[in-house]
Amino acid sequence: MISHLGRYEVVGELGQGAMGVVYKATDPLIDRIVAIKTITLSLAQEERDEYEARFYQEAKAAGRLSHPNIVTIYDVGRSGDIAYIAMEFLQGRELRDILNDDKLLPVDQVLDIVTQVAMGLAYAHEHGIIHRDIKPSNIMVGRDCQVKITDFGIARMASAGVRTQTGMVLGSPKYMSPEQVMGKLTDQRSDIFSLGVMLYEMLTGQPAFTGENVNAIMYQTLNAIPQPPKSLNPAVPEMLNFIVAKALAKDVENRYQNARDLANDLRACRGTIPSSVFSADVPKPVSAASATDDVPGVDSGDESDPGVTMRLSPSFDSAAATMRLAAMTASQEDVDELSKTFKMARPSIEEINRAAPQAPVFSKRTLNNPAHPAAETRPSRSGGILLMAIVALILIGLISALLF
Repeated sequence: MISHLGRYEVVGELGQGAMGVVYKATDPLIDRIVAIKTITLSLAQEERDEYEARFYQEAKAAGRLSHPNIVTIYDVGRSGDIAYIAMEFLQGRELRDILNDDKLLPVDQVLDIVTQVAMGLAYAHEHGIIHRDIKPSNIMVGRDCQVKITDFGIARMASAGVRTQTGMVLGSPKYMSPEQVMGKLTDQRSDIFSLGVMLYEMLTGQPAFTGENVNAIMYQTLNAIPQPPKSLNPAVPEMLNFIVAKALAKDVENRYQNARDLANDLRACRGTIPSSVFSADVPKPVSAASATDDVPGVDSGDESDPGVTMRLSPSFDSAAATMRLAAMTASQEDVDELSKTFKMARPSIEEINRAAPQAPVFSKRTLNNPAHPAAETRPSRSGGILLMAIVALILIGLISALLF
């Protein structure tokens, strides 16, 4: 084992990372314990120069990020044929290890963890950094209950030397977005898809996309629609089915457009679930909602009601469905903003009524409006209730016409 990397004194080996050995070391200048990830530059000179330059560029970009849910990078350097990154030393467990314990985490814990990851992603995306390899092994759950994303900005380096015959860069196949599978340019919405895959696995105990080999998994990612999580885990609330479906939309335009919206929906869903009793061997993550503005919860009602639609409507992921929902429940300003985003006209009451029987009504005022968590709407059991709903919609239309 090496004894020094730059000024850092290596104490021991923590494990093997995707790009090289990970060491525990001390910084003698300030007497601080750090984790050091290393990358061996054993390549041809031309490839090595390009690889090293890209490595430094990515590491420096990640080093500018300062957020409680992103591991802090302190330094980047080179020692002989080894490039290294000195970063915050975390005491805790990889989320991958927690999930490998062969038991499902309570849904409230899952939401707490994923919300923190979404908030970290939102911050990074707002600063122009895309992770590209969100997966459980890149998430740390600390002893202090803080969730941290690791390998930010450098994850692309891990897969740079692993290519298919067509030259497509491979990441982690089970968590790749459809656009990554096809070798297209990626943006923040690819990270959101990967986080949706991770959320699905945490809720159900099984991957969203499976196959006997990489090609089979990629085919599933492009073509398969996973079962709703609630069908595999009855503890999952109906609202979470829709959140997962939106995160896993194949078309990036129908997906969550930013991670902050996803985090807001997860917090609203979390507000409907009572806290579970935590077991001693699983760290309890602190909800990211505790450090942000409170989002009021909603009454999820009796989910044993057989009248509740248990399967997702294929139209849920469409922009039109979201617009119809917003027109029924959101403020005029929010609907106008959504209309500009989708480049769609506000639907009429007649259009809403015609579409209503074709899709379940989601229990949020709009997935893109964190200030307005929704109350769940259930299918009517009597003609009287249906009549009242129709009258209410007509009144809303008349008031809107008078005011606007």
